[in-house]
Amino acid sequence: MTMSLKRWILLIPGLVALTGCSLVDQDLTACESEYQLAYELQLVTNITTELETELSLDTEAAVATSLKAYLNNVFTDRAHDVDLSFYAVEGEKNRLHHEHHIMDATQTSYTLRIPVNRYLHLGLANLENNASLALVGDQTSTGSRLQQEIADTLRPHREGVFTARSYMDVQEGKDQQFKVNLYMANSATALVLDTLGSGVKDIRVYALGFATAFDVADSVYRFQHTPVIAADPVKVATPGSELCFATVNFPSRVPQTKAGEEEEVTYWEYHVYSTLPGGSITETRLSVRRPLLPAQLEILKAKVYGNGALEPGDHTVGVDVNVDWRPGMDHEISM
Repeated sequence: MTMSLKRWILLIPGLVALTGCSLVDQDLTACESEYQLAYELQLVTNITTELETELSLDTEAAVATSLKAYLNNVFTDRAHDVDLSFYAVEGEKNRLHHEHHIMDATQTSYTLRIPVNRYLHLGLANLENNASLALVGDQTSTGSRLQQEIADTLRPHREGVFTARSYMDVQEGKDQQFKVNLYMANSATALVLDTLGSGVKDIRVYALGFATAFDVADSVYRFQHTPVIAADPVKVATPGSELCFATVNFPSRVPQTKAGEEEEVTYWEYHVYSTLPGGSITETRLSVRRPLLPAQLEILKAKVYGNGALEPGDHTVGVDVNVDWRPGMDHEISM
């Protein structure tokens, strides 16, 4: 089952009459009229299907409930904050109008004063509580970008981030309705480990292979380096032998081959570090050969053995085990 809620923008001319002016006039104040800007949230995701498919056993119910609670602010129909920008569609495509609001609702409306003109509107929601993301270059539409911070190890995003883009031809003296589809820009992963009988003392999980930036106007992901995401341990309400780790981040790359062509490609990975009672560390790399798409949750399950190695339940996932791993052998991992 796919969840689907709709977001749209509504502009309605107010009581102040327009006088036939546009942005070519020198005094823009006289050109402005009041418009009503209304938002209703949209979310399309596979979270319900993924939880019901991958964590369907009675013994997995507590994990499923806890993971859903962890992702409650990610796959949501509620926005905390919204950033609204309106850009010229010609020339250097500079920003002509900008507003920021605390929304804290599924739907709300704002009074907007803006001259008659053609605009490219870019909207973003839920940036304030995502400290590892920053909006940069937003003085122009072509430069507006969500940038992941650069560090050896990153924390997961804390909320679902949503973006919108739409051309708006604001005309004089007309009742106009502009519908804008907003799309979730980030994704989530979860790794569920069965540790029964393994005797491992500690497990750390990291994920990598995800985008580093997102061009808002073009809806294009950038892969400029390889961020390592430290997965959060998900506190399971009823503790047992199953552990759950989760990340929230940008999506992975998508297939580059034509339809029908077969190619074995690793799109993203888990690096799992199991500490044994004697202090040695076993590294297991799980190579996922399907892409992580925007607004999607991907759940993997694996069995942990006495030597710390993992065996995934999905036979399409590649496995590489190093039973004598030491920090510094590859990339730096904060242990």
